[in-house]
Amino acid sequence: MKRCLYRAEELEGEEAAAFFRSREVSHSLIDVMEHLRVDHLSLFVCSSQLFLYYECLGTPVSPEVLLPEVSERLAVWPGGKKGRRWVPMTDIFHYQKPISIQHWERRSTEGKAYGRLALLKPEEAASYIYYHYQYQEERPGDGDKYGMIGLHENVLFFYAEQPATREPAPYEGKLKTRLRPDNWAEVMEPHFIKWEEASKGQELWRELENVLEVRVFPGKWGTRDA
Repeated sequence: MKRCLYRAEELEGEEAAAFFRSREVSHSLIDVMEHLRVDHLSLFVCSSQLFLYYECLGTPVSPEVLLPEVSERLAVWPGGKKGRRWVPMTDIFHYQKPISIQHWERRSTEGKAYGRLALLKPEEAASYIYYHYQYQEERPGDGDKYGMIGLHENVLFFYAEQPATREPAPYEGKLKTRLRPDNWAEVMEPHFIKWEEASKGQELWRELENVLEVRVFPGKWGTRDA
């Protein structure tokens, strides 16, 4: 099983986010997701940027295969495969990792995906990753089971679900130390570039608009909920 985070940019004059708001799009995606064994897809938008999350229960599937109709609405990113529209974001932190489809199956149908966006000072990237790896491996299961942070360039995308699922991780972390700072928020703040004219409480992490959410639910193929 693989968790996937991607980032894309709309072409000037295109409205990819508006395209995905169509309920017809969400319903047409369900058949594709069932066929490709993809679950829990969510798309978030911030201005002209798109952030995509989904889970591959079998062979990994690229966004170009999953969402071919949107490619013409997106800008091409340099590097990687020629003509790529979606760039993968690196998983630099997760509260838990899936060890099986059964372990990862949601216990409730009430959960909703949400995303937040932050800008990391480039010179603080190594420090930020260091602290988060330390936290991840010292205290697995310390937060929302499905919460994770992806990094591309200096952009941080935090995916999680509400209400949070809090349960012990069924594995031990790789570190036996206890070095995570107790004053976590204070230690983290200097790592960020603050958003200008931000809403109260969103100076560091900006909440994203969720424009598409499609769930098939592992073990219950054929259930349709968009």
